[in-house]
Amino acid sequence: MLKEHFDKENPHHAYLIEGNREDILPQVLEFTEILGLQKNSPDLCHILMDNFKIDDAFALKKMSGEMSTTDGKKVFIVSANQFSPDAQNTMLKMFEEPIFNTHFFMIVPDIDALFKTLISRFYVIKNEGNNEIEIKLAEKFIAMPMQLRINYIKEFLVEPEDEIVEDSIRSKTLKFLNMLELVLHKKVSKTQFNKNITQAFEQILLARKFIRQPGSASKTLLESVALSIPEKI
Repeated sequence: MLKEHFDKENPHHAYLIEGNREDILPQVLEFTEILGLQKNSPDLCHILMDNFKIDDAFALKKMSGEMSTTDGKKVFIVSANQFSPDAQNTMLKMFEEPIFNTHFFMIVPDIDALFKTLISRFYVIKNEGNNEIEIKLAEKFIAMPMQLRINYIKEFLVEPEDEIVEDSIRSKTLKFLNMLELVLHKKVSKTQFNKNITQAFEQILLARKFIRQPGSASKTLLESVALSIPEKI
């Protein structure tokens, strides 16, 4: 629950929240109502997209500098799967210097994908939610024979009909890599570590590094991870 992080009397000027936007957004909107802003308020702006780019950052900067229509608070909610490096650099100054009566809520699937310098400007709320479904999928994947893993990846990477509302393929892949790493750590004790297990962790690390780069191929990266994990653990 996010309530423990939100203070009506002294709200932070910028929150960075990690997790599933479908779970987080209703809680943020509930808090904005407490601050006096209804969902249809002209002073409440919700930006929802897959990839937040430099032009979007400039637009946000411009809007945040405009006066509110009621002389009260203004709130910007930004939900995005990815933030381009240029966009992050553009936002650094904006979040460093609070704007009077203006508050930001940024919802992201993976905080670690952002620059540490940008993260430092926010009140950070890391996702401690329920990942049971994702963990079970990762466990099932690891238990599969190699060929079934490859077949599963083909189905896993089917493009969503609405990639703005649903997680992008890249974001979805990153979450899956994180869950695979978590499950592997739980399955393998220190005494079971060997060359093959070490290579599997190294491949996950490498895939996670490249998945954040433009033009990366999720299918190829996931297949490399699938082939690196031993069939019997």
